[in-house]
Amino acid sequence: MSLDNVIGQVQKGVSTRRSLNNSCEHMAFVSQLEPKSVEDALEDNNWINVMHEELNQLARNEVWILVPNTEEMNIIETKWVFKNKLDEQGVIVRNKARLVTKGYNQEEGIDFGETYAPVARL
Repeated sequence: MSLDNVIGQVQKGVSTRRSLNNSCEHMAFVSQLEPKSVEDALEDNNWINVMHEELNQLARNEVWILVPNTEEMNIIETKWVFKNKLDEQGVIVRNKARLVTKGYNQEEGIDFGETYAPVARL
């Protein structure tokens, strides 16, 4: 790599004009603030797009199936969790929205039979 393409100090690491250009283009589609509630997120188009991506991912992976509601069923509510993902320099590179269940309302044997955690155990 030619030193003409290096931006900034070489001791900090190498950043080319091309990588700087790509990050600037990407930052235009990233929200800088993490919303505290769904109402706050719905005011920003960037967070709405991220929420749609999460819902599409859940539908694509067939995470759940809808069943008719009965009196003895315990309805498990959901909530949105919003986070900004940072790179090594602390620059926001992407917004992340996750739809999670409020699992503390569940009772074993009634609401679920077994759990699965995709982690390695030693």
